[in-house]
Amino acid sequence: MRPILWNKEVVLGVTGSIAAYKACEIASRLAELGARITPVLTRAAQQFIGAASLEAITRRRAITELFAPYQNEELEHIAAAARADLFLIAPATADILAKAALGIADDWLSTALLATRAPILFAPAMNSNMYSHPATQANIDTLRMRGCFFAGPESGRLASGAEGIGRMIDPVKIIDAAMPLLWARKELAGRRVLITSGGSREPIDLVRFIGNRSSGKMGRAIAVAALARGAAVTVVSGPAEVPLPYGLKVVRVETARDMAEVVVPLAQDADVVIGAAAVADYRVEHPGAKKHKRTGRPLTLTLVENPDMLAEIGAAKRPGQVLVGFAAETQDLIENASAKLAEKHLDLIVANEVGTPESGFGTDTVKASFVGPSGVLEEFPLISKEELAGKLIDQIVSLLG
Repeated sequence: MRPILWNKEVVLGVTGSIAAYKACEIASRLAELGARITPVLTRAAQQFIGAASLEAITRRRAITELFAPYQNEELEHIAAAARADLFLIAPATADILAKAALGIADDWLSTALLATRAPILFAPAMNSNMYSHPATQANIDTLRMRGCFFAGPESGRLASGAEGIGRMIDPVKIIDAAMPLLWARKELAGRRVLITSGGSREPIDLVRFIGNRSSGKMGRAIAVAALARGAAVTVVSGPAEVPLPYGLKVVRVETARDMAEVVVPLAQDADVVIGAAAVADYRVEHPGAKKHKRTGRPLTLTLVENPDMLAEIGAAKRPGQVLVGFAAETQDLIENASAKLAEKHLDLIVANEVGTPESGFGTDTVKASFVGPSGVLEEFPLISKEELAGKLIDQIVSLLG
């Protein structure tokens, strides 16, 4: 199974901020996803982090000087800039933003930023006053106007101990922001994709609930893949273990009825609806208004069916709209998925096996099949959820025509 960023070339520029140490995590995550990373450290960055750390992670020599005595021609700034699929500057200080905006080329990184034609993504990190200064904001505006991208910053505790805007966003969010820029194909540009993710919690009383084992990993993977193809993505998520990617609209819900109240109206304007959430089929008819106390006797709960959100959306599906469902099954996988496909008027259903150590809720891999009105379209004996998400988007692009 090839990782999602297999052989993508990323130049990771690290500048002089206390957040420089986070570049190691960024590099590590990119490497896990299959990217090939060329680390670049400015002189100021080397006061915070050593080149050896990034070299160990990326298995490439770090570039630290414009005129370093390297024999390898591949380290020349023009060559590295030409082969890059993305320039990611994290952390990005006010200094590098000013240089990039003004076209100053006085070190390797600023020179390469002029030479590259790859997408450039800045993850700013600086003092609040520096970030809000009119000069910095003007430089950011200039760079945005030229087509550069920005991830963050966010508000939080800064290195000075003060609270304010200027904190570099989490490395996971930076990777999420980078992902769409590393994909050349934008088949879903202009399309609106609505995804349900996570599980649901049906209250027993004010303390307890009935839930399931959904982690939200599949929904997250689909959202990342849809963003990478250029879609405008909205995710309606129940409780989940994993964070959702950067760059989409998120609506948080708790119960199945909460989710239906949000999703059904939103589906009317969506080009694609993907029901990846593990929504409870039943809820407690009369949840307790206070915590149930132990009595020594059995506790009897009456369960009633929740509304069938996907069937309601399917019944109102308009021409050209694509509706995708998931069938998490422990037996009779294809038969159950095919029945669900017809009942809910779906265009495609992902039949996925659950309940085994390598496939199901909380796992990173899954055994699955794509089932359409004509039968099984593709089978995957074992595949990562990220790779399955990419193949699902391929199917959706085909259905959209």
